[in-house]
Amino acid sequence: MDMITVTAKTLDEAITKALIELGTTSDNLDYDVIEKGSSGFLGLFGGKNVVIKAKKKREDDDLEAFLTTGKVDSTPAGTVKEKKEPVKEAVKELAKENPKKSSQKNQKNQQRNQKKTRKEEGGSEVKEEVKQAERPVSLDAVKKEAEEDLDEKKPVKKIDVEACTAAAKVFLDQVFAAMEMEVAITNSFDEKERELTLDLAGADMGILIGKRGQTLDSLQYLTSLVVNKVCDGYVRVKLDTENYRARRKETLETLAKNIAYKVKRTRRNVSLEPMNPYERRIIHAALQNDRYVVTRSEGEDPFRHVVISLKRDGKERREGRKNNQGQNQE
Repeated sequence: MDMITVTAKTLDEAITKALIELGTTSDNLDYDVIEKGSSGFLGLFGGKNVVIKAKKKREDDDLEAFLTTGKVDSTPAGTVKEKKEPVKEAVKELAKENPKKSSQKNQKNQQRNQKKTRKEEGGSEVKEEVKQAERPVSLDAVKKEAEEDLDEKKPVKKIDVEACTAAAKVFLDQVFAAMEMEVAITNSFDEKERELTLDLAGADMGILIGKRGQTLDSLQYLTSLVVNKVCDGYVRVKLDTENYRARRKETLETLAKNIAYKVKRTRRNVSLEPMNPYERRIIHAALQNDRYVVTRSEGEDPFRHVVISLKRDGKERREGRKNNQGQNQE
C-alpha cells in the first residue's frame, strides 16, 4: 500500500487531509507523526506545521467493488464472493448482437457480388451507374450523406444519471463520515453540457471550501474520478456549497478589471497568483473584449498563472485577440 506524506497546521487537519487523499475512513488509517509541530511565539511567529506519514490498513472492499462493478457488495462476512467478469458479460452481449451485424454483412456481400456479375456481363445497369457517377454531385448532398453515416456509426451514448449520482453520493458519504460531518447533498444534471452538479449543505462548510477553494476543488476532482469510472461516457462533475462558485467568479472578474485598470495606468505588466484552469479561464473571459490589455498564461501547473499586459499598437492588439481566444480554451 502506498504511503503518503501530509503537512498541516494541526494533527487533526493532517489526518483529515490524509483521509480525503486516500479515500478511506478513520478506522482504516495507519499514520506516524514525523514532526509534531509547534504554535510558535504567542501563536504568531516561528510556528511549525505537523507532518505525518499515512497509509491504509486494508483496502476498502465495498468502495473497490463499487468502483469496479457500479454496485456495493452486500455479501455477509465469511462467505465466498463470486468473481464477476464484466468483460465476459460484455462479450456475451456483443455475441447477441452479432446475428444482426452478420446479416448486414451478408447483404453487403450479396450487393457486391451482384454488381460484379453485372460488370462482367456488360449489362446496361452498369453503364447507367457509370453515367450517374460522371454527373456532378452537389456539395449539400455529400454533406447530408456524410452526416447520416456519422449518425449511424456513432450513436450518442445516453448517460445513466442515476448510476452516476449514486456513485458520487456513496463516495462523498464515506468521506463525510470519515470527517464526522453531516452534509446534505442535492443534485441536478444538465444533459446538454453533460454536467452533474452536486450542492453540499451543512454546518462548517468553510472546512470543505478551504483556502481559495482548494479543498473543494480537490474533492471535486476525486468525485469526478469515481463518477467517470461508473458512467458510460465522460461526465463533468461540479461540486458547490453555499454558492461559493458564483461568489468566487464575481470576485475574480472584479479583480481582473481592477488589475487591467492598473496596467493601463502604470503601463507595466502584472502577474496574478497561480490559479487552476477554471479560474484562469474566468480572467481571460473577463478581459477578452478589452481594447487596451491582453492576457496570457505562463508557467507550469500548479504554478501556472495569468499575466495581464498592455497592447502597444494595432498589430499587438490583433495578436492579443488571437491569444485571448486560444487561452479561453484552457
